[in-house]
Amino acid sequence: MPVGEEFFNRKRKELGVSLNDVQKRAVLNIEGPLLLLASPGSGKTTTLIMKIGYLIEEVGLEPARIKAVTFSNASANDMKERYQRFFPTLPPVEFSTIHSLAFQVVREYFYKKQIQYHIIEGSDPSRFNKKLLLRDLFKAVNHKSITDEQLEELLTYISLIKNKLVPQDKWSTISCDVPNALQIFQKYERFKRSGTDQLLVDYDDMLTIANQAFGKDHAILAKYQQKYDYLLTDESQDTSFVQHAIIEKLVQKHQNLCVVADDDQSIYSWRAAEPQYLLNFQKVYPDAQILMMEQNYRSSQDIVSVANTFIKQNKNRYNKNMFTENPTHTPITLKTLADYQYQSNYLIDQISKEENLREIAVLYRNNASSILLLDALDKAHIPFYMKDANNRFFSHWIVEDILNFMRLSYDVKRVDIFERIYSKFHLYLKKSHIQQLKRPSHESVFDRLLKSTDLQEWQKEKVKAYQSRYHQMQKKTPFQVILMIREEFGYEKVMKKMSEKLGFKMDYLLEVLNTLEEIAKSTQSMVEFANRLDHLASLLKTSKYNKQQNAITLSTFHSAKGLEFAKVYMIDLIKGVIPTQSEEDQLEEGKSEEMEEAVRLFYVGMTRAKTHLELLSYSKRFGKKVSPSKFVRDVKRIISPEEFQKSHPTKTAIPKNKARQQKNGNADQTNAIKDPAKFLVGLKIKHRIFGIGEITYRTDDTMKIRFEKYSKTLSVDTCLEHGLIEAVDSIS
Repeated sequence: MPVGEEFFNRKRKELGVSLNDVQKRAVLNIEGPLLLLASPGSGKTTTLIMKIGYLIEEVGLEPARIKAVTFSNASANDMKERYQRFFPTLPPVEFSTIHSLAFQVVREYFYKKQIQYHIIEGSDPSRFNKKLLLRDLFKAVNHKSITDEQLEELLTYISLIKNKLVPQDKWSTISCDVPNALQIFQKYERFKRSGTDQLLVDYDDMLTIANQAFGKDHAILAKYQQKYDYLLTDESQDTSFVQHAIIEKLVQKHQNLCVVADDDQSIYSWRAAEPQYLLNFQKVYPDAQILMMEQNYRSSQDIVSVANTFIKQNKNRYNKNMFTENPTHTPITLKTLADYQYQSNYLIDQISKEENLREIAVLYRNNASSILLLDALDKAHIPFYMKDANNRFFSHWIVEDILNFMRLSYDVKRVDIFERIYSKFHLYLKKSHIQQLKRPSHESVFDRLLKSTDLQEWQKEKVKAYQSRYHQMQKKTPFQVILMIREEFGYEKVMKKMSEKLGFKMDYLLEVLNTLEEIAKSTQSMVEFANRLDHLASLLKTSKYNKQQNAITLSTFHSAKGLEFAKVYMIDLIKGVIPTQSEEDQLEEGKSEEMEEAVRLFYVGMTRAKTHLELLSYSKRFGKKVSPSKFVRDVKRIISPEEFQKSHPTKTAIPKNKARQQKNGNADQTNAIKDPAKFLVGLKIKHRIFGIGEITYRTDDTMKIRFEKYSKTLSVDTCLEHGLIEAVDSIS
């Protein structure tokens, strides 16, 4: 009987679990480094747990000498539960996050060095709380309060530097839109080391200090190396450089390491994940074995075949071929609506026909996409569970501004409310004006401003106009009021200036305003509008209690990784959202990293679906024309290449003089490139019609070429057939 077959037969009878040939090879590979590349739905967790069971039951390893490391607490708990279910009579195995492992090392290292420390993460209300500390430092440097979005970006920036082990003299090379981010970070680091009699430590420090401890203290390193005979890491495409470094040091002697990952699902580069590490795995571990689990057990043939072709447009990846033995079910549906406002209604109409809501998910790239859907689901009495409970839309400063503009209309004497929004009136008032308003008076803020002696005439004219508008406001609907605030009060102009000065993304700010307008359309008074926002904010927070109920799931593509549903709707699939303009611009400059990650993100969304996948786009959004996502067009081309060609014919405009030359046979094709393999990104070329250019992007069928004044996407076959392109080096 082949090695391990008795174990597999026993588990098939006990658990009903049957492994395929590649999964069995992964279980039986117990010596040296192994990279297990697991396609979506390929049963990686089952394989990993079976491998642990095999190491204990058949190889004879002690469970305490096996360490399994994963990306999140949820994953660690899931693996632990699965192990207990598969092997209820075996002693426990250590399942933990890399941070938990690092903290063990740091605690021991600090004890040995007699270093007092204090963890500054979590909800500690003292000044030694990471978020509160960064808020204070931002205010000290920039003389204003930090927004929630800026705080998140600052946290990501700091985490990126730490996890990539960027040396201090290179910190300035990492970009961040938060004003004076580098200066704040430098002050933050100094304060943690010199502000108290204790060393202040955040979660990222745990990783860097653990790595340093392993590098400097050979006794501690030796202890942990000897503690474990076998290490397994799951979701390793999400692992950062410093995390990889810790694992490398741990397995340095025995190199008994199983790394489970999928380079095609690496979607966290902004959190310092290093997908390139997987591609260089054999450089780090020359004796490593690489196995590919390509069989998908989750999705129908319709979804798997399209997703497999879609991901192949990425070049920086292992050449995997995901397949399934599942039958066909329902072809992927591509739907383009006339307007964004119809999207929620369409989804409600589809979902209301379903009984098993737990098997339905609506996925989107940005949390903002969920707000109008949340509004519509509530009105339709459809329960939902929102995966991203930290959605801060209703606490956004724009939402608070709009509500304060409205609150002032109910009592124009409220200086406290006016003080919160005076800088948004496009009036250029000074703080001294606000101090004057705080003196006791029974007059409105506008009447008192008009009496101010140091206001210029143009300012007084504006104050009079605003005062008039406030008299009218009570008679208007919330929708009309928001329009008034945006246009007549100059709020949108203020937003634009703030965006330019503080690095806010204007498109997102407009998205918040437009969303508020849409919610306002169904309300008749400002009080009703404010109550509606409060109600939706409360629904969002309490939706977490619907997780195990018969409710649909709302999630970003990022948060949906690891989940699966019978029906998946991917929404807001338009240019500028996925891919973003930044990702498109990077591609234009010949940098493909951001675009490849966007492709992977879309692929993750597609592969959450078991039998039904629908891609939704639209032609107009908030009154402006928009284009469907490039990725929707890619899917359409994969599903129906002939139909796509008819609806997207390749148009190559030829100048008259060039056409004349071609007709007369004057075009020289002697040096034309005839081998498609020579069309490489970065190649300088000459096109017979468009002139000198450079190839910036390439797929099997097309290539993007940047010419002096524009970029063109051209058919590879057409260029070869007509001898349109030659390398610049061959031009005399």
